[in-house]
Amino acid sequence: MNYDLGVIEGKPHDECGVFGIFNVNDYDPASITYYGLYALQHRGQESAGIAVNNGNDIFYHKDMGLVNDVFKGNILKELKGDIAVGHVRYSTTGSSLRENAQPIVARYVRGKLAIVHNGNLVNAAELRYELESKGALFQTSIDSEVIANLLARECIQDTPTEESLQEISAKLKGAYSVLVMTGKKLIGMRDPNGFRPLSLGKLGDSYIMASETCAFDAVGAEFIRDLKPGEIVIVDKDGVTSIQTKPAEKTSMCVFEYIYFARPDSIMNGINVYDARKSAGRMLAIENPIEADLVIGVPDSGLSAAIGYSEQSGIPFDQGLIKNRYTGRTFIQPEQVQREIGVRIKLNALKTIIEGKRLVLVEDSIVRGTTIRWIIQLLRQAGAKEIHMRVASPPYKYVCHFGIDISSTACLIASTREVQDICDSIGADSLAYISKQGLLKTVTGAGCEFCTACFDNCYPIEVPQEGDKNVFEK
Repeated sequence: MNYDLGVIEGKPHDECGVFGIFNVNDYDPASITYYGLYALQHRGQESAGIAVNNGNDIFYHKDMGLVNDVFKGNILKELKGDIAVGHVRYSTTGSSLRENAQPIVARYVRGKLAIVHNGNLVNAAELRYELESKGALFQTSIDSEVIANLLARECIQDTPTEESLQEISAKLKGAYSVLVMTGKKLIGMRDPNGFRPLSLGKLGDSYIMASETCAFDAVGAEFIRDLKPGEIVIVDKDGVTSIQTKPAEKTSMCVFEYIYFARPDSIMNGINVYDARKSAGRMLAIENPIEADLVIGVPDSGLSAAIGYSEQSGIPFDQGLIKNRYTGRTFIQPEQVQREIGVRIKLNALKTIIEGKRLVLVEDSIVRGTTIRWIIQLLRQAGAKEIHMRVASPPYKYVCHFGIDISSTACLIASTREVQDICDSIGADSLAYISKQGLLKTVTGAGCEFCTACFDNCYPIEVPQEGDKNVFEK
């Protein structure tokens, strides 16, 4: 198996990004979706897929790899239709296999539908076993196919798709931002807690839904609003209709969207992600000051917070680490020597900037601790006098059940170690994290509450015991 450097080196990954368009203008939906997925590539790098509906049938293509690798040659030209949905994936439920790529296209008694899904269902195994006991067949090991099967069974009752979605939403537990494409409609649905983002935009008279607003910017569309937790939005020839199902008593947007997952130029719940990250850096400097000569950030995710730390502390900011932007995904084997070479391919230290300096090294998070240990070694070898690690999120201690690829606390360095032990392990001169209270101040005004279970073990809904993300394959 090949491995993405980011996964091996200790960064958490979100499950995926979704994009859909209901076209009434002279646009090519497949091409618009392609560029939308390109903008969402950071949300999933294992596989990509697009499905289009021409009113009579659904045509689709999906495969392993990045968007520009999957859609080569004339593939896009062959995907003709008026509605399209697309998906980029990183696996959290189900292995990284071609059959688990999305969209899921299902044929049922009333025709075909296509589904793309971002999130993770905590009761997926229970629902799947129930469906299989009633004769349902599954082609994949992902929870998105559970949603497809439930929807197909509800639609047999000759009720509109949106009403069927209302029925199955009561059965689904966990995180789901879902797009459904039928012959005549594009439908978006967000779970009652609002764990994962989903937004509505407009391109001419055509409507778009996507995981992040950066996808709207990429195709020249106008951002209209975020879907509300528990909301179902239907787009058809008559325009946009909204159905509000009962939201959770306490909404629980994933705070890691602001820390790491989302692109800095996206807007979520009225807050620009870049601004939130800079604010986290400022708060980090207020809570954890240190005497130093230079502030540097780990590219790219730590740079915004590093700028904020510099502005608040008055310590100059500079670019002490250079990232190779032409490696794409660095495929390496999971042995230590190859891992270290992989880091050196991705990053290099600017010796002329950092030699003899006392550094504040800012990163968005420390999860496994492997990457940052090697980065600190690079900086030491380049002549850094002192390295003071500052982290723009609290210690990551607990498993996420809602769409992040951490299935066991065994791989979390903070789950069993105190701050000083972690500091010694990564080789820093000092280590400090932003507090949870400080972090939440950076997203004040979002109009929602946040899931912080990975920091405090307080899950907003009942979750299963730790287990293998590939439970369906057991």
